[in-house]
Amino acid sequence: MSKKMWIGLAAAAALMVTGCANNASTTAGSGSSGGSGQAVSIMVGGLNKQIYLPFMLAERLGYYKDQGLNVTLQDEGAGVDATTNMIAGKVDGVGGFYDHTIAMQGLGQQVESVVSMLTTPGEVELCRNEVKDQVHSPADWKGRNLGITDIGSSTDFLTQYLAQKNGVDPAGIHRIGVQSGATLIGAMQHGNVDCAMTTEPTVSTLLATGSAYLLLDMRTATGTAQQLGGEYPATSLYMTTDYVDKHPDIVQKLVNAYVKTLSWIQQHTGADVANQMPADYYAGSGKDAYAKAFDSEKGIYNPTGIMPPSGPGTDLKVLQAFNPDVKGKSIDLSRTYTDKFVQAAK
Repeated sequence: MSKKMWIGLAAAAALMVTGCANNASTTAGSGSSGGSGQAVSIMVGGLNKQIYLPFMLAERLGYYKDQGLNVTLQDEGAGVDATTNMIAGKVDGVGGFYDHTIAMQGLGQQVESVVSMLTTPGEVELCRNEVKDQVHSPADWKGRNLGITDIGSSTDFLTQYLAQKNGVDPAGIHRIGVQSGATLIGAMQHGNVDCAMTTEPTVSTLLATGSAYLLLDMRTATGTAQQLGGEYPATSLYMTTDYVDKHPDIVQKLVNAYVKTLSWIQQHTGADVANQMPADYYAGSGKDAYAKAFDSEKGIYNPTGIMPPSGPGTDLKVLQAFNPDVKGKSIDLSRTYTDKFVQAAK
């Protein structure tokens, strides 16, 4: 993993004294389901991204309250930073990519996914038009500035893997944390990065400007298999195994809410979704574009919450290809996720 993750983990013990953040965060895009139910805090690696839609949607639909929970959602630009906060005891769980559970086991930390929300990454690689004659695939990335959400994030993992798969040493590319939304768009338009990996609604917003082109697309099962070799389970709710073991009642209620949300997603359109979400979630792209983007990538969402059987192996293969904290280590995938809460969901 990255040096940043190592520093974050080293700092975690010192942060433990701050305890668990159960009050509503003041970070933009965050919120609390309110009420007097059992308090639980979840940090999400980009609440307004469509790949993390189930977390806020569950709140807007009232599913947390229905389960007797008072859920605080905190917004964080990258899953790696959310994971560090969880290990430090700052939050109870993380809305992030499943691959972090594998990377954390490589670092000796036991973390597990309790519900799978995406069966594909939903990620797109965009490049600015000025390099269109020079960058035709990741094979042309050597020496390029490539935008990711942050060092140690899942977009960082995927970018390094795609470089190596296409014959480019990850050490020969320049990965730059540009988050998503306005900061990523600005980095592209000002030439600070040549290409960047991002998701909806940032994809639609940037393409609408006509200043970027699509290099590769992992919003479909076919596109994901082409780039990564199979199903790549992405968004999940993951928590430390210690928390799961100590609070199975809270975990079950959370999973109940998310399984119901995933079912709701399958039965509704992008317009229905847009009508539920806060207006600032689609401010950049516009409500109609947000709805259209959802409809075009609806297949990324896991309809059941069950971990795809072949998925964990794909995630492991990707990380083992380049990540020194996973490569050559014995990883027990059975300890990186559990389906028991989904199977018991009401």
